[in-house]
Amino acid sequence: MSRNIVSTPNAPKSPVYSQAVRAGGLIFVSGTAPADPTTGKMIEGTVQEQVAQCLRNISAILEAAGSSLDKAVSATLIIADEDDFAAINEEWLRWFPVDPPARQGAKLPVRIPGLKVSIAMIAQA
Repeated sequence: MSRNIVSTPNAPKSPVYSQAVRAGGLIFVSGTAPADPTTGKMIEGTVQEQVAQCLRNISAILEAAGSSLDKAVSATLIIADEDDFAAINEEWLRWFPVDPPARQGAKLPVRIPGLKVSIAMIAQA
């Protein structure tokens, strides 16, 4: 099975992990923070605004891999505050109004100032 690294300037980059890896007909998108791809700085704002930024970043990564959010099969959300789930779900349904991907959530193990959510995703290639 071949393994291809996916990279785009339209989403934040890290020196320690790939934005995504394409293998076995799937695209594995790394946990993506709500950062502005131009500045690399995390956006401030509500959890809904941060979810939207994460999904814009993931959308850009999937597009670079020849895929899209429509082909998402699974997502993992890491959140700072469990009380944000209602607001997260409200924004999630704006992006996935029909047939959303499977999803799981976990609490952020450490406090990172300003970070309310990070999203990892698996999509069909």
